[in-house]
Amino acid sequence: MQPKTPNVYIQEKSIFPPSVAEVATAIPAFIGRTEVKEDGAGESLVNQPIRVTSMLEYERWFGGPFKEAFNNFDAVVDKDTGAITGVELTRDAARKPAAMAQFILYHCIAHYFANGGGACYVVTTGDYASFGATTAGEEADEFKAALMAVEKVDEVTLLVVSDAAARMGAENRVHYYGIGTAAIDQCVKMKDRFALVDTIDSMIDDNMADDLASIRANTPAAVERTKYGATYYPYLRTTMAREYDESQVTVYIDADNSVTMDDPSLAGTAVYAQLKAQLGAQYMALPPCPAMAGIYSRVDGSRGVWKAPANVGVTGVVGPTRVIDNATQESMNVDTVAGKSINAIRSFTGKGTLVWGARTLAGNDNEWRYVPVRRLFNMVEESVQKASAFAVFEPNTPFTWLKLKTMIESYLEGLWKQGALFGDSKEAAYFVNVGLGQTMTEADINNGIMNIEIGLAAVRPAEFIVLTFSHKSISG
Repeated sequence: MQPKTPNVYIQEKSIFPPSVAEVATAIPAFIGRTEVKEDGAGESLVNQPIRVTSMLEYERWFGGPFKEAFNNFDAVVDKDTGAITGVELTRDAARKPAAMAQFILYHCIAHYFANGGGACYVVTTGDYASFGATTAGEEADEFKAALMAVEKVDEVTLLVVSDAAARMGAENRVHYYGIGTAAIDQCVKMKDRFALVDTIDSMIDDNMADDLASIRANTPAAVERTKYGATYYPYLRTTMAREYDESQVTVYIDADNSVTMDDPSLAGTAVYAQLKAQLGAQYMALPPCPAMAGIYSRVDGSRGVWKAPANVGVTGVVGPTRVIDNATQESMNVDTVAGKSINAIRSFTGKGTLVWGARTLAGNDNEWRYVPVRRLFNMVEESVQKASAFAVFEPNTPFTWLKLKTMIESYLEGLWKQGALFGDSKEAAYFVNVGLGQTMTEADINNGIMNIEIGLAAVRPAEFIVLTFSHKSISG
């Protein structure tokens, strides 16, 4: 400013360098079918990512849960009057209900919130009623189209496609894992998000080995892709009651006669009360990744993204659908053939249901073996990238280099003091290099290129703790 009038002029000068604003680390996108697919104005919600922060908000946008049919009741009939006096669950395998509903997105998001989740995005692929004759391949294409819509949402850091597992199941594993692979590939492309891909649980006791082999055979092989995803096993028996359409709840009187729960003859009777009580005891089984997304959020908030989301309890569950012991987990945790780790969820006496693994799908890779390491780098990379945007078109000179170096070092020092980086000193925990002769040549500067090198010594979880004991001699 060139003064032109005699006076006292005040100028403020900034002496602090720009700072790095840390990005969010646990904002998942959930994809699946919902009760409604249009908003109040009749506009389509399909492939439109909607941000929600509670189940109430979810219900305002997308409606309620899918209401199932249930045809597993036999009537207890009075021999003299022919009246129904009670009901009992049949043992007829032909009439048994699946462990999961056909559409589970509502329950998945409820389980996410129950386990500590905060804001998330929901993308509907259509409503329950329009599912109709959609093939597994067509359904997979719909999920992939929704993933493309999620790609445009910068805030998203986790991808969850668990709803697809409910309909595709073991018989359509290839299509389901194709969706999981598409989610991982998006993470590779964007480098700011992480995929949670459920392992299909066939729910058949003798098929555990096939379940585990299937995800290893149908997910990417290259470490550059598998380091962006993780999987958990087995499914969880939740404490969430299933929802039923009373007109589709059937009570069999005999092979040729039946009555539905909404029949007027049952209204207000003790039999109707028995039906409600029996249905209320039918709990939903769910894939674990929605709960894991909530646990990621919970651990990030209480400890930091560098803390492994493991050895923590899963909320809202009766327990896992399978019992996994140490011997079983050995082959899940360390896979010498495909190199893909599968994290176990286990039940421990006196402790409840715990997450007992923290490996990415690249579980045998020394650099990217652990979920917290990958997610810490995601956070730092995106935070620094956004904070460095001010330097675009600034002079590529030592003054600009110093501003960037000071800004990044200040941010990394803060992470080190919080325990995110390993080392007794700042020099051991991280480095930031920028400058002519260090990271750039004269040709780089002439071409408008500024190179900054950042190194982090990320902390890693103490996965195996070995206690060594020996006898101490009496004389010693």
